[in-house]
Amino acid sequence: MLEVHQRLREARKSEEGDPIPPVAAAIAENLRCLAFDEMVVNNSADAMIMSRLFRALICDQGVTVVTTSNRRPRDLYKDGLNREHFLPFIALIEKELDVLELNGPVDYRLERLGGIGTWHVPADDHATAQLREAFYRLTDYPPEDAANVPSADLDLGGGRTLRVPKSLKGVAVFSFKRLCGEPRGAADYLAVAHAYHTVIIVGIPLMGPDMRNEAARFVTLIDALYENKVKLLASAAAQPEDLYPAGAKGNEGGRFEFERTVSRLKEMRSAEYLAEGHGRV
Repeated sequence: MLEVHQRLREARKSEEGDPIPPVAAAIAENLRCLAFDEMVVNNSADAMIMSRLFRALICDQGVTVVTTSNRRPRDLYKDGLNREHFLPFIALIEKELDVLELNGPVDYRLERLGGIGTWHVPADDHATAQLREAFYRLTDYPPEDAANVPSADLDLGGGRTLRVPKSLKGVAVFSFKRLCGEPRGAADYLAVAHAYHTVIIVGIPLMGPDMRNEAARFVTLIDALYENKVKLLASAAAQPEDLYPAGAKGNEGGRFEFERTVSRLKEMRSAEYLAEGHGRV
């Protein structure tokens, strides 16, 4: 899409009228099939032009489009700004493309972790190195290019976005502080759970009574990940049962809720959970 925007700017300088048809024709020159990975729409500038651009490519230029996405067509750019202008693109996909559901009952991606654990204690340099290695294996990203790992702005709806420091092939990396140290609700965490099949959280701390809000957000986050079968890898100061003593031991700090979270965190480390496909059953 960055290339498309550049082409449109150049076309507006040199030609009069609608720039999309000539840009589509230029893209389609000597091209029969356009295939790309992970269709995601997270800004209004892309959404405004995609319907007309892809209609020109598919219907006028006869280009065959093949793409993957973590979202069904009807969920693309969900709750985005001026989404009504994007709806014709969804209609185009559903009319002109064959939409195939590929999410199976077994997830084989975690096999490539090959002995790397999912919960690392303590959250030290060794844990960070293990999580970094897991990210590279899951995404096939070259470690020597670590400085250029892609980031993303996840659309949370209502004009809000969440910065994802590392985002590639359905894998996201966050710090605990970014996910749970800021005011967030269930809808935010569901957006994460829907967008990513694997979430890596760095630096989960011990939570005392003064971190009741952070603990409550952590409970909500784990609920969203668990219910959508998201794989969780993390570095933490302690094992799940020791993360929040105030909650786990019965003080008025969310005892029941955190005990459930501990149980879910343990299940999320099991081979059975890791083998399940992404998405709510």
